[in-house]
Amino acid sequence: MTAADTPSRRSAAATDPAGKRVTVVGLGRFGGGGGVTRWLCEQGANVTVSDLAGPEQLADAIRQLDGLDVTLHLGSHEERDFLEADLLVVNPAVPPELPLLRAARVPRTTEINLFLHRCRAPVVAVTGTVGKSTTTAMIGQVLARRFEVHVGGNIGRSLLSDLPRIQPDHVVVLELSSFQLEALPDLATGPHVALVTNLAANHLDRHGTLEAYADAKKNIFRFQGPGDVLVLHAADELTAGWKDEVPDGVAVDFFDPRGEPFELAVVGGHNQANAQAAWAAARPFGIDRETAAAALAAFSGLPHRLEFVTERDGVRYVNDSKCTTPEGAVVALNAFAPRTAIVIVGGYDKGAGFDTLGAALADRAKAVIALGATAEKIAAATEAHRAGEKPPIARAADLPDAVRLARRHAAAGDAVLLAPACASYDMFLNYEQRGEAFSKLVRDEPD
Repeated sequence: MTAADTPSRRSAAATDPAGKRVTVVGLGRFGGGGGVTRWLCEQGANVTVSDLAGPEQLADAIRQLDGLDVTLHLGSHEERDFLEADLLVVNPAVPPELPLLRAARVPRTTEINLFLHRCRAPVVAVTGTVGKSTTTAMIGQVLARRFEVHVGGNIGRSLLSDLPRIQPDHVVVLELSSFQLEALPDLATGPHVALVTNLAANHLDRHGTLEAYADAKKNIFRFQGPGDVLVLHAADELTAGWKDEVPDGVAVDFFDPRGEPFELAVVGGHNQANAQAAWAAARPFGIDRETAAAALAAFSGLPHRLEFVTERDGVRYVNDSKCTTPEGAVVALNAFAPRTAIVIVGGYDKGAGFDTLGAALADRAKAVIALGATAEKIAAATEAHRAGEKPPIARAADLPDAVRLARRHAAAGDAVLLAPACASYDMFLNYEQRGEAFSKLVRDEPD
């Protein structure tokens, strides 16, 4: 962002869309643009949706637009949609270097910035590399014991259409990705409570370096003010120094993942860390441990996050399709006893390294089934650390093949774990489609 376009960017989120020609750039395969498109239509904007993906790829997202007066330009971008619009609303997944974005001299904003500018309630914002969705949901459940709570952002849906119902005495809890946080300087607004779960290399295909990725994450606290709170992981070395970068008047708190455990229905030490983070984020609202513990005990987990699918012949099948980082796969693997998990790994290459994952697989997995664009990298990283032939490593042609191979290695008492450690884009539209495909395969595949 240049100094010349800063004023238009900062005022773009405040623009009244009524009667304006607005182009939503990127409907998104998750349908991320659907919520903002609906809201813009409700405000009286003349909306065009532009996406390089075609109608077949976006079928589910298009269905969200049923009944709306929207122009769809799919499969390619049209120059006039960018150059002649009054406002561009850019999906976070759209790369900033898109030539038409660079060429446009039109005010632009994002769905999150449109919401934050208009939100009257205090906001809790959650980011991190792993655990942010579960932690966001946990915070929502804890705060709901005392407040009217609205949960959204990267966790699933836009809250723009809920704005008329969101009151100053409510609380909004948002999961924010690094892509969403990149645009926060345009608004120069921070949340009342900012929580960073942890940090590890991720999305390097977009950010280029770990430093650039971390810099985007830091936007979650850069615009906080006096009375606001930043919560950090007490044992995370990469974020330890962030406490020294907060604006004046911002309090810094820490959560200890090894603190007094909560009674949880969800498994794994990582969920204890998530629970500790959730309580720390709720404390500024006067939530005591007893209240937090009762809410957390009732938390049943989220789909595609170490989700138990079924048990067949004594073998449990667990869907962790949301696991899109090597660090997340290590966390998932550690939820099972050594040499009891047959792990299906691999997918789209985001530029992350797999050495740590390979070491963990070599040490703990019963078998490794690698597939997708990163299959050879993960297999090589595992082979580099294993002693002898354990664990065996197989390459799968696709997910059905991976499930068949996994079943051959599994015995009663084992678990077949889908923990891809990678994004899904080489084979699926998104992690949800991948997880649903896995769940259907393990339920329906004949013995």
